[in-house]
Amino acid sequence: MPQLTLYHFAGCPYCQRVKDYLSQEGIRIPMKDIRQNPLDQEELIKIGGKGQVPCLVIDRRALYESMDIIEWFKKNYKKR
Repeated sequence: MPQLTLYHFAGCPYCQRVKDYLSQEGIRIPMKDIRQNPLDQEELIKIGGKGQVPCLVIDRRALYESMDIIEWFKKNYKKR
């Protein structure tokens, strides 16, 4: 299973779309709120080159866009 982290912030409707999907599917992964911790935003920029959220980091590679993230989970994520 790849190492996954979702970067987001509260109030972002696209982030909420991804979080709702994860909740509906019972998927639990580490999440980092870039507005709560500026170091998390810096980390996201180092990994993906920009501070856009939602961003799913898959083994240190950034995937942006809520629907692309949801599609990635549908195709690649196997619940343990």
